[in-house]
Amino acid sequence: MKDNIIRDKSFNFAVRIVNLNKYLVSKKKEFVLSKQILRCGTSIGANVEEAIGGISKSDFSHKISIAYKEARETHFWLRLLYATEYIDKNMYDSLIQDCDENCKILYSILSTSRIKKLKIVTVIIAALIAHYSLFIIN
Repeated sequence: MKDNIIRDKSFNFAVRIVNLNKYLVSKKKEFVLSKQILRCGTSIGANVEEAIGGISKSDFSHKISIAYKEARETHFWLRLLYATEYIDKNMYDSLIQDCDENCKILYSILSTSRIKKLKIVTVIIAALIAHYSLFIIN
């Protein structure tokens, strides 16, 4: 399989999130926020994998959309963990940078796939108008 930047970045980010969860549970004795960030932070990569295996362009776009939303949610939990002093500035800066990279890539993929979908719909509508215009004229 050829290189896939978002597949690799989201997987590596998920590994970091699992390690963050272990740290929060064992060192900080934090059990609620750690589960929230574990769920959404690992879901990014899982949804990217599902998108890669999508059976249609619509399925692909839908899964990328979910991955993007999960990345945004992860961003929130990271900010909360930092604001409540469960993670220090160095850890926060590093994790938030990775999270932001995932968000930007996913948003770019989503925008591109939606633009392509819009172009296809426009072509179909134009063809239907042309077809029915000929039908009405004749």
